[in-house]
Amino acid sequence: MASNGKSNKKNRIVKLKLKLSWKNVLLYGFLFFFLVFLFLGFNQTAQDQRQVPLSQIIQDVKAGKVSQISVSDTKVTVTEKDQTLETTKEPGTNIYTLFKDAGVPLDKTKVTVKDDTGVTNWINVVSSVLPILVMIIFFYFIFRQARGAQESIFSFGQSRAKLFNKDTPKTTFADVAGVDEAKQELTEIVDFLKNPGKYKAMGARTPKGVLMIGPSGTGKTLLARATAGEAGVAFFSMAGSEFMEMLVGVGASRVRDLFSTAKKAQPAIIFIDEVDAIGRQRGNGLMGGHDEREQTLNQILVEMDGFTPNEQLVVIAATNRPDVLDPALVRPGRFDRRVSLDMPDIEGRKAILQIHAKGKPMDSKVDWEKVAKRTVGFSGADLENMLNEAAIGAARLNHTAISMSDIEESATKVKLGPEKKRLQSDEDRKMTAYHEAGHALVSWYMPHMDPVHRISIVSRGLSLGHTMMTPSERSHETRTHLLEQVSVMLGGRAAESMIFEDATTGASDDIEKATDVARTMVVEYGMSELGPINFEGEKRYMYEKRDISPEMLGKIDDQVKKIVDICYKESAAVLKAFHKELDLLAETLMKKETVESEEFSTLMGPKKSILSPFSPAPAKA
Repeated sequence: MASNGKSNKKNRIVKLKLKLSWKNVLLYGFLFFFLVFLFLGFNQTAQDQRQVPLSQIIQDVKAGKVSQISVSDTKVTVTEKDQTLETTKEPGTNIYTLFKDAGVPLDKTKVTVKDDTGVTNWINVVSSVLPILVMIIFFYFIFRQARGAQESIFSFGQSRAKLFNKDTPKTTFADVAGVDEAKQELTEIVDFLKNPGKYKAMGARTPKGVLMIGPSGTGKTLLARATAGEAGVAFFSMAGSEFMEMLVGVGASRVRDLFSTAKKAQPAIIFIDEVDAIGRQRGNGLMGGHDEREQTLNQILVEMDGFTPNEQLVVIAATNRPDVLDPALVRPGRFDRRVSLDMPDIEGRKAILQIHAKGKPMDSKVDWEKVAKRTVGFSGADLENMLNEAAIGAARLNHTAISMSDIEESATKVKLGPEKKRLQSDEDRKMTAYHEAGHALVSWYMPHMDPVHRISIVSRGLSLGHTMMTPSERSHETRTHLLEQVSVMLGGRAAESMIFEDATTGASDDIEKATDVARTMVVEYGMSELGPINFEGEKRYMYEKRDISPEMLGKIDDQVKKIVDICYKESAAVLKAFHKELDLLAETLMKKETVESEEFSTLMGPKKSILSPFSPAPAKA
């Protein structure tokens, strides 16, 4: 085996990859000639030759000591028996004439004359031209670098949009799911870019812009690319922040360059992602009306108004903050259409899951209907990430296919983070168990709350445990349901106080969320004794004065506290009434760490059909 290893090492081929360019060739050429001249110089100095006068050479020839004379231009080399001598003669002097005038015949001496005039001429030419050539190349590089620096300064104003032309792999509407209404709106844009003639015949003008509004991850960028893919046109993509630079006027210049380039490639689509970075409402800034962002916005407004009627150019912009956009930007004539993208419903989630499941080995027992019901509130990006995490987890465990348990674990990981095995004392585990049991028990008692999906005291992310519900599809939120939510959030603190007669820091996040819901009920939804009044109003900047008086702010705080207090008392009453069930659930959690929905239903029984403690009193007949 050792001999085979040695033979393998001998048979290895070392591949040297050199990146050849004209710069490298020039550099290697200079280095080669430098080494050659250096070698020749050392070689000449290293030769064992002794310089003697010409008269001594003549005397040695006369004495018969010289066997051979070699003449090369002015250099005369003489070979004797035990040494080699060297001397020089005047240029143009004939060696035979020289010895004849000295009275010394050369009949018995071998004379060799070398003609080095060609090499000498080339050396003279190279030595004369090479320094000049080196200086020319040196200054060429200097001026070229200076020109490149100058061009880079002026290139600030050039657009940095990424171009996806017709030859790139297409994204079509078949790759997008869960946004059927939005696709229907954009189908007309695609039809216009493909068949503009039939719309012009009816006197219809070009839809200049489409503004896509929706939460993050709902597929706004993907839908824009699918629109370009369906239409088969050039697609210019650029983020709103890419227009901004330190230099004033750069953003406006990039807008002009982007629209100029797109017009040359029309029919085309310009996609501006996160348009709120440059499209914020003007006049509310601290820098006046001449800051860079406002100049960029002004240029976009001018470019969108400057379209001629026969141009096949559509601007698509995406944002998740439409409330901060300038009214001049979103008016008809610039962005003619608004396309709203919401979180996908159950059918949309099923379609998205089937798209992202392509190319992944799925177990035959995977129930997509159940997965879709489990993932209420997931965006398209969340679903894609969930299936990718499921594939990674299945590969880590050496599974041959992605199972339902892999998907369940990845769904929990996407929302709560990876599972952590923290070392906790028995007292800490008991506190966490009763805290989570309190949440679950109050949720089970409240008639309008969603069913419990899982209870766990396994740490994930920053939490020591979690209680998950299976959310249902809702279009409206009622006051009763919101109060029940607050009660469930405070169920953990109520359980801690009842069992341990103390409070822990573990309920801090629950208290924060419960307070936020209660404050929103008061200031936005008008669900308090203050009446149907919106106290939030328009979002204000930090330097602008609020329109609410200090007295009213005090009343708002009182109402928030009243809601929280009522919900906390109701949670404590429920836990007191079901004390045995609370102990049973906490003990089960301490033994198994995780309780699924089926086991929870077995322990607690079916959800009772009762009147909510927060339901309005029935009207008297």
